[in-house]
Amino acid sequence: MFRILILLLALSSGGVAAWLAMGAAGEQTAAANSLAAPPSPPEEEVLVAASDLAHGITLKEADLHWQPWTAGDVPAVFVSRSARPDAPEVLKGSLVRGGFVAGEPIRDDRLAQPGAGFLSGQLPSGKRAIAVRVTAESTAGGFILPNDRVDLIHTAVKSGQSGEERVSSRTILSNIRVLAVDQTASEVSDGAPVVGKTATLEVDPQQIPVITAAEASGSISLALRAASDEAEPAKTITEKSRTRDIRIFVGNTFRTVEVPSSNREGS
Repeated sequence: MFRILILLLALSSGGVAAWLAMGAAGEQTAAANSLAAPPSPPEEEVLVAASDLAHGITLKEADLHWQPWTAGDVPAVFVSRSARPDAPEVLKGSLVRGGFVAGEPIRDDRLAQPGAGFLSGQLPSGKRAIAVRVTAESTAGGFILPNDRVDLIHTAVKSGQSGEERVSSRTILSNIRVLAVDQTASEVSDGAPVVGKTATLEVDPQQIPVITAAEASGSISLALRAASDEAEPAKTITEKSRTRDIRIFVGNTFRTVEVPSSNREGS
């Protein structure tokens, strides 16, 4: 009887050992299979620029390609393959606004519809383009180029009560984008000044009367802003600041100039 118990215990131990060995082998096989299996393809693809795309060029189908998107949900402003599989064919012929770098996702708000005029294609929705008369002196010596940001300075000359000339100057618009100088809408320059007779500006509809009234009552100068100011919103300056008069003598005549009252004496 004792021998039978020993035999049964040995058989049980052998079965447990075999079961454990089979389980370990199964885990190793599953791990090996998981390592050997190729990674699953991404669930989504987005449309990106195949190469650097400059501002103002016309898109070709070869300028676009699909690229896997692995950063979670695709932002609504990007073009996904699942939502718009025919996007490369549909978007060809569009005008590029602002430019793209290679691999950058394509966005509809930076494309103008095919068939649109060049300048109208560069205008964001709700904006207007208006041309103002300029000279080299009123455009920073001719160094203001398309896509620069400027302030508009209105200068008016009036006759004072005693017959002398009275000059007033103030900023009427701030941080306005230049669309073109004369008929040049490209920002590429060899370093030489671009001297034109008109500058075309991107403005809001309510800013158009401000500009036309300023041109009718005087002259407009453009003050070039730093490129780092681009993020600041464009605005209309409606309130005229407090001023004081300064008389400038030229020979036997003088001219009265209005300057901000906050200026220091002698400045």
